[in-house]
Amino acid sequence: MELRQLEYFMTICAELHFTRAAEKLGITQPTLSHQIKALENELGVLLFDRIGKKTKITEAGKILYQQSNKALCSLANAREQLQELQKVERGSLSIGALPGELNDLVSSLLIEYHRNYPNIKIKLIANEDVVEQVLHNELDFAVSILPVEHEQLTVKELYKETFFFVTTADHPLAGHLYIDFKEVLKTPIVMFPETHRCRQLLDATCLTAGLELNPFIETTTIDSLFGLVRAGIGATILSKTLLEMYPYEDLITIPIQAPKLCREVGIVYHRDKYMGKAASGFIDLVFSHIKSIKKDEPAVYCEQKIQA
Repeated sequence: MELRQLEYFMTICAELHFTRAAEKLGITQPTLSHQIKALENELGVLLFDRIGKKTKITEAGKILYQQSNKALCSLANAREQLQELQKVERGSLSIGALPGELNDLVSSLLIEYHRNYPNIKIKLIANEDVVEQVLHNELDFAVSILPVEHEQLTVKELYKETFFFVTTADHPLAGHLYIDFKEVLKTPIVMFPETHRCRQLLDATCLTAGLELNPFIETTTIDSLFGLVRAGIGATILSKTLLEMYPYEDLITIPIQAPKLCREVGIVYHRDKYMGKAASGFIDLVFSHIKSIKKDEPAVYCEQKIQA
């Protein structure tokens, strides 16, 4: 059994299509088929069922996939550790973050990180499936909303935060010190669409409380959302992190109660992945940044967490 054959096998498992896998690997389809056939002959089992144009992983293939994934991950970890032992200060770093404020949070640290590690190639991916990408070893780590529960993942909590009702000074509710969530839903709301994680969390809270959030304008971009609210077209509901990143002086923020909306944010990485100097350096930078911007804030107790 050769390492190359395992890499070919893993690529087919990901694509479930021999032709696409061959194109991704940069080899011909007959060459790929020959290598997989040789691997099957050596192991004495079929790894794939080929029915017409469909490719399906067999039970034996699933076992090999699980073990191969561990083996390739261990080899990658060994390579990183050996590079660091030789003080090779180059490499790559793949970071994932949920679209919106968490992606903006990570983006804001790229310049400082590059100054500290100028030879590290960085890739930042905004995706709703960043946790799955971490599980499949496609990302070194991700910044995501918690809870994230999986036996193969390590989770480090970054911070807890509350959500606020955001509007202009001339809004009828602008003078309130606190505002009930039910009252928020009675006023015209501008919000992210249902595909956005922040919106999904709010919708889930509404569902639990028997309420319904019906924004009259939806937008995918943060800038346009703030623009609509600042123009007095509607109010919105936003996280503390996002408000800290866009501190518009002409906007009023009011804490929401009954229930108090709260969520946790953390860093997620694969339990078996070696966190080298490049990855641990960025994680340390994230924690340092969060500590600096939230040092004067009181601790947040999430009596009711927003969960999707």
